[in-house]
Amino acid sequence: MIANLAKLGISNLQGLLLHLPLRYIDETHVTAVRDLRMGESAQVEGDIVHAEVTYKPRKALIARLEDASGQLTLRFLHFYPSQINALKVGAKLRVYGEVRSGFFGYEMVHPTCKAVGEKTIVAETLTPVYPTVAGLGQASLRKAIGIALQQQGEMLETLPAQIYADLNLPSFALSLTALHHPSPDVSLRALDNKTTAHWRRLAFDELLAQQLSMRKHYARRRSVSAPQFKRSTKLVSALLKSLPFALTGAQQKVALEIERDLTQAHPMQRLLQGDVGSGKTIVACMAALQCVENGWQVALMAPTEILAEQHYRKMLSWLQPLDIKIAWLTGSQNKKDRDAALESIASGEAKLVVGTHALFQESVRFKSLGLAIIDEQHRFGVHQRLALRQKGQPEPHQLMMSATPIPRTLSMSYYADLDVSVIDELPPGRSPIVTKIVSDARRDEILQRVREACLQGNQAYWVCPLIEESEALQLATANDTYALMQQEFPELKVGLVHGRMKPTEKQAVMAEFSAGHSQLLVATTVIEVGVDVPNASLMVIEHAERMGLSQLHQLRGRVGRGATKSTCILLYQNKLSDTARARLKVIYESNDGFAIAQADLQIRGPGELLGVRQSGVPMLKIADLERDVDLLEAAKDMADTLLQNYPAEVEQHLDRWMSTAGELVKV
Repeated sequence: MIANLAKLGISNLQGLLLHLPLRYIDETHVTAVRDLRMGESAQVEGDIVHAEVTYKPRKALIARLEDASGQLTLRFLHFYPSQINALKVGAKLRVYGEVRSGFFGYEMVHPTCKAVGEKTIVAETLTPVYPTVAGLGQASLRKAIGIALQQQGEMLETLPAQIYADLNLPSFALSLTALHHPSPDVSLRALDNKTTAHWRRLAFDELLAQQLSMRKHYARRRSVSAPQFKRSTKLVSALLKSLPFALTGAQQKVALEIERDLTQAHPMQRLLQGDVGSGKTIVACMAALQCVENGWQVALMAPTEILAEQHYRKMLSWLQPLDIKIAWLTGSQNKKDRDAALESIASGEAKLVVGTHALFQESVRFKSLGLAIIDEQHRFGVHQRLALRQKGQPEPHQLMMSATPIPRTLSMSYYADLDVSVIDELPPGRSPIVTKIVSDARRDEILQRVREACLQGNQAYWVCPLIEESEALQLATANDTYALMQQEFPELKVGLVHGRMKPTEKQAVMAEFSAGHSQLLVATTVIEVGVDVPNASLMVIEHAERMGLSQLHQLRGRVGRGATKSTCILLYQNKLSDTARARLKVIYESNDGFAIAQADLQIRGPGELLGVRQSGVPMLKIADLERDVDLLEAAKDMADTLLQNYPAEVEQHLDRWMSTAGELVKV
């Protein structure tokens, strides 16, 4: 029993009490066969009047149960010899399941069955169904939880009762009892949807624990010392004068927020959000210059070599005229170049270092790292981000950037320990991207569209989801598409780029496309982030129905970066699922990254959207960010006050909610 509970992550009484039901079944009354309703679950009691194992159209155990009002068919597609014995003619059973329409009238498929004896009673409360593992039955779990519920000390309040009274939420003890043994007059739908007052109480407790943990991290960081940088008086103004464009109001606002952070004596932990093409890089460059002017070094880390190289080239064009030395560091460098880069970093000669994961390897030593900039931060795990931070003494400031807009509720929840800046306007002169959804059956029309665009002097992307053929997913592949495009367009220069190519090959192909030497680029989603070719005005995305909304929005953002009117064509296969249809409708109707991210959150959940699963942050088990937004706001509003006024009680609350999941860690 203890070993099986451990498999469920339950190691103490609190864990057992908070192991909450997945759903509930109503066994509090018996329904006559004549009163059954299609699609509803019910409990029926009667005698088995017929039972047989049939073999056509497939093997099945079929039994008919009869009460005074009629007969009900029971169908089992998977069964054991013991079940055949239990369903013998004459057996008196109580069965529970969903009512369906069958060949002989009403039927239940794989209902739960109990033999009825003299002492069999009807349940007084709704029956909970718990998540479990092999070897641990529902009856054993219910018994163990029942014993835990008798331990009153485990159900005491951790925080002042007034908090819950103000929110009209019931007590912890009452909520646990009501969820493990719900009254038969409670709505099954409300229980399953977690909208009862008792579910809301526990959802609030979970959200509050998350907020308290995050704000503790925030306060702890503010007690750590970091280098203080005076405001830049030379380099930033020199950079801005050299630019052929002016900063938008949103860029100026977030640049000031970051500048202010860097003047503080504690490490900045700021997330810079901005939609595709909103101009985050120049803001990051201004922060880097403030750091350099104060005599410190800056590291800029990106998740892919394509994106890292793009940052390197941009920074080179901006900073070389200012006589600032930049180093380039990636895993694919030859030994000579790598050694030279490492030496210039260690000596402090390189003021800015741009690279990939190679930046946090043990061999990389900075003379004085003052600022770490991490692009697409959700693509790096906690330990990778921490390893880069540990390259500096005292702890360097950290600026994280993301072109994946984060919905407000997600930001409030999973980034409560960070300061967040948002660039919420695009630079002027950008023409809106027209999105079209086209069936794969019209492929010939799309090919002609690509030909026309390229012959008019523009460039195009053709994006495929896989590199090579897969039996599981018969999707168009980049290699096959590349060969077909070369045949289809002999008059055009076609390039191919995908994740399995050597970095030097990828860079060569991208350089050709950027310079305009190739007109059409066949690519996998490796181009999703950061590729910037202003002359590219057309994108075709194969099997768009297979991709997430944020990924489609990121890909679409590779066009529309110049003044030319741009189009993104989403090719789909004819059999669209409801989810795929909803996803494509959202991307068709909106160019607003935040609206798209909100829809993606509803469709896919927070783990997929933020890469939370690989970042070390436990997901919420009870609360739902969309359903419980009012509880999240209440938890956010009171977290700092509770930390200040009730530190001992806060620790008890965190111990209750974090002891089974491990403390929330965000670095």
